[in-house]
Amino acid sequence: MPLSVILPAGYDASDMRYPVLYLLHGYTAHYSDWVTNTHIRQYARRYQEIVVMPEAGTSWYVNNYANPQLKWQDYFIYDVIPYIDQHYRTRANRRGRALAGTSMGGYGALLLGLKYNAMFAAAASLSGVVTTPEPSFVQYVTSKVDEQVIESDFGPFGSQARDENDLFKLARQVPPSEMPQLYLSIGTSDKYLGTNREFVKTLDRLGIAYRYRELPGEHDWRLWDPELEKVLAYRATALDVRAAGEH
Repeated sequence: MPLSVILPAGYDASDMRYPVLYLLHGYTAHYSDWVTNTHIRQYARRYQEIVVMPEAGTSWYVNNYANPQLKWQDYFIYDVIPYIDQHYRTRANRRGRALAGTSMGGYGALLLGLKYNAMFAAAASLSGVVTTPEPSFVQYVTSKVDEQVIESDFGPFGSQARDENDLFKLARQVPPSEMPQLYLSIGTSDKYLGTNREFVKTLDRLGIAYRYRELPGEHDWRLWDPELEKVLAYRATALDVRAAGEH
């Protein structure tokens, strides 16, 4: 599977180990969209870190229920991350990894950050599809094809697979002290605004710290690009990321 990697300035001339930010793309999008639709190259130059953008199809970052060969979640956790750690000078521990994503990738960032919280210090969702994969999920799909894809990915309603990938249930299972740093933002004209508000209310009830922003805008790159810049600055504190030029 393809992926893109942005290395920090001076990488080849140093022997430093760097933290890694994994950027997860949205539904029907691709790994290359980050470079095409944002200023990620420019933003990344300000920090001493590696940025990785993997391909994930329309997987929702879960192991496909209908086709056991499509283990997308396992691919990311057990193939992509070890590959990056083996081929680049990374800080291969929790304090060396963060996740961020848009839409489906926002769901994926929270899903992986909660489910594998021992591996990631921070997770950011930009206009994430932050909802339970139970019946309420269906109201947000746009076609029968999308509905079929989601059922293939998550399984039928009430299945164990859906239960295991429910953000609201996962949030209740992680002790607040073991939570990654959470960042969520969404446009006020986004159809997922209500479910994002429900999720942060759940975090409040659980005593989990987070940062949440509602901004004028819709479900598109005009909101995500400037928010990505803020995500890099905020998660730098969780990863102890140095600014470019610092030693």
